[in-house]
Amino acid sequence: MDQKKAKPTEINFGLLDLVFPLTLPLKGLFFIADRLKETAEGEITDESKVYEQLLELQIKFEMEEIAEEEYQKKEAELMDKLEAIRKYKEKEQS
Repeated sequence: MDQKKAKPTEINFGLLDLVFPLTLPLKGLFFIADRLKETAEGEITDESKVYEQLLELQIKFEMEEIAEEEYQKKEAELMDKLEAIRKYKEKEQS
């Protein structure tokens, strides 16, 4: 018999929870930990933030607010970060 997988926004309760009600706070704690992990992972792997930073950097460079060396250094850092995000996402999908 296949058990239906819980959606991320709900906690499954079963017969054992009725028999051993002390496990409920522990289940709640695991649920919260999973939600925190998902949220943090989503923010860390958000490519749009890196693209936004790249655009801001390019605008500063074009308006001559930063030197070319600083622009190249920061651009390389952001491109490395973007590459790391993409590799992480590929690894997670595999």
